[in-house]
Amino acid sequence: MIKQINKNQDRLKRHKRVRAKVKGTAQTPRLSVYRTLTHIYAQIIDDVKGNTLVTASTLDKELKGKLEGMDKKAQAKEVGKLLAKKAKSKKISAIVFDRGGYLYTGRVQALADGAREGGLKF
Repeated sequence: MIKQINKNQDRLKRHKRVRAKVKGTAQTPRLSVYRTLTHIYAQIIDDVKGNTLVTASTLDKELKGKLEGMDKKAQAKEVGKLLAKKAKSKKISAIVFDRGGYLYTGRVQALADGAREGGLKF
């Protein structure tokens, strides 16, 4: 009998492996990405204090009318730009990227590109 592959379980294994190496500090906090079938969420986290400094997602009020009619990659790019704008207002310019166990392609890459366009340094 063939076992069905649990993709989320595999992603969580990758995520644990990445998190063992990637740590966010006050000077360079961690940008964490989480995606669902319909939305994408991003947080900038200071792991030393355990605080979330900035958040952005496709559900934010600032993006509500702007995302209509866009594909998911374009929406992710807009979320990255919004996150960078919020981070700049809190004087955050350099971050470390935590892709959350997802492959660095598609929406995850688009979010990272949008954050770079907004002025964040990885």
